[in-house]
Order: sequence, then C-alpha cells, then structure tokens
Amino acid sequence: MARVDLTVRGGGAFGLCIAWEAARRGARVRLIETVAIGAGASGGIVGALSPHVPENWNPKKAFQLESLLMAESFWAGVAEVSGLPTGYGRVGRVQPLADAAAVVLAHKRAETARALWQGRAEWRVIPATGGPWEPASPSGFVVEDTLSARLHPRMASAALVAAIRAKGGEVILGEGAQDGPVIWATGVQGLRDLTADLGRPLGDGVKGQAISLRFDARTAPQLYADSLHIIPHADGTVAIGSTSETVWDKDAGTDRQLETIHARAIAALPVLADAPVVERWAGIRPRAKTRAPLLGAWPGRPGQFVANGGFKIGFGMAPKVATTMVDLVLEGRDTIPEGFRL
Repeated sequence: MARVDLTVRGGGAFGLCIAWEAARRGARVRLIETVAIGAGASGGIVGALSPHVPENWNPKKAFQLESLLMAESFWAGVAEVSGLPTGYGRVGRVQPLADAAAVVLAHKRAETARALWQGRAEWRVIPATGGPWEPASPSGFVVEDTLSARLHPRMASAALVAAIRAKGGEVILGEGAQDGPVIWATGVQGLRDLTADLGRPLGDGVKGQAISLRFDARTAPQLYADSLHIIPHADGTVAIGSTSETVWDKDAGTDRQLETIHARAIAALPVLADAPVVERWAGIRPRAKTRAPLLGAWPGRPGQFVANGGFKIGFGMAPKVATTMVDLVLEGRDTIPEGFRL
C-alpha cells in the first residue's frame, strides 16, 4: 500500500464522513475498519436527522444546526460521486402537542427558531389535520419543522465507501498500516480506550433497540409521538425507535421492550397496525459523559485525534464533524467548540 496523508480508524458515521471529506478535498486517505462497515450504532435502521428544540441555545445545538443545514448538499455530493442512493430526504417532522401549555411553549420556540435558524428552516404550530399519517393530537395542534430529514444508515454507509474509493481512497476491512495523522472514530470501544488511557470516565455505551416495518410512506414527514421516532425511509420501510438502556444482558439481542415500542407506535399511528415486521435491531451506541461529541487531539499521543460520541445524532452531526476534523488535522484550523474538547 502507498503511503497516505490521513488514516481514519472506524467505519461508522463519523469515520466514513471524515474519510470522505478528506478525500473530497484531494487528500490520500486510508480508512481501517476491523469488524465491518457500520458494525456498531451506525449499522442501525432509524436514521432520524432532527434538531434540538430551539431554546436554551448552546454550542452543541448551534453545531448540530450547521450540520443539518449543510446535510442536503453533503449527501448529494456523496450520492453523485458514488452513484448510489443515501436515502437522504429533507422531509420535515410533525409532532402532536399534548395540551394548551404545550401549544404556548411551541409558539415561544417558533419565535426563537425564527431568530436562530437563519430563515433557512421553520418551526411552526399548525392545526392538526387528522390524516392517516399523523398521530392524534389532544390539543388539536402539531409542531411542524422543515429542518428535519431522514437518512438510511446502511444506504448512506455503502454510498460513502463507494465515494471514498471513487476519489482514490482506501477502505480496508481488517488491519492495515497507519500513515500520517490518525483519527480514531471507533465508537464505544474508543470511549473505553480513552477512559483507560486518560484515567477518567469519558463515556460508554447505551443500548438501543429499534424495529423496521414494511410500509411505503417514503414521501411523508418523519413523526415524533409518544417519545418515539417514526421514520419513513426511501426503500419503502418505516423505522421506529428507540430504547435507551444502560443495563442489558445481550448486546445484539432484542426483547419485550422492543415489542412495547412496536405497540406504542401502532397506538400512535394505527395505519401501521398491519404492516409486517422487516427487522428487529439492537446495538450499542457511544455516549460521551458530556453528551456532546468528543473532538480533537488525543492528549499525550502526538499526531492522533479523536472523533467520537455521536449518541443518537451521529449521522446528523457527521457532516459538520467531518469538515471540522479535516480542517483541524489537514489544514491546521481549529474551530472545535470548547465543550467538545477532550
């Protein structure tokens, strides 16, 4: 293998997007994944790209907003170079409002969104329609935001691999030589390695379970109801998730908690009652102790860097994480928010 400008360890959302961004800029890239592409949380099925509520603004929310706003062009570039679909669609999101107090709060958030979202997306309160693809709203109103999108994690991962290779990058399954600076985007194991190396808790895994149904609503918005994400995907499936478990028996096993989620989704959206189950999924997602991504230099390891902790919002954060890390490592420009640093 020829020497490269950058080595990326980890074939999940952060690692793949960093490798693509570097290759897109003309760098010689080698991505090394020891198990499988999307072996961890990035091999899931939900793919909800949604903003935090527009209030109590902080660097994490601002970073995520930038990432969501750049997502359409980012994923279009991946699809164009790879020739493969990513499943991306800026379909928006609808969520019912429980009562009059929730309606008042939603109107306040709409005012904040007008100031923060730069006129490039809307958060609005509108009357519920009562349509088949809309959960019942006790208040008679729903929030509709035009920033939320969906992405199929596995389609996106396959397209990223193809795009990296199309730009001359290497994607190695197994072990390979590390040349140049190294960015570690190795998920839960990476958080555990950091904790052991630095002698302080930096994060760990949280289990999630999700379910996929065969139901074609690919042009419909994603929904948020009863604390569930209900995501219509471009392949004619609907993903529903997910649990957040800090104690579990088997990493990959599903259980009655997932059946409860399925039942709650049908209660919220009865049109799904007869939809057949395509897949039941479970995986361990990396959550940093700060609940924000951990980005930057690995202390005490010159030339090595970290991009980790995309708990629940990995694909949503990934475009901005990718540009930020490539700016830092290959161009020497440090724009990492203070709360994201190790």
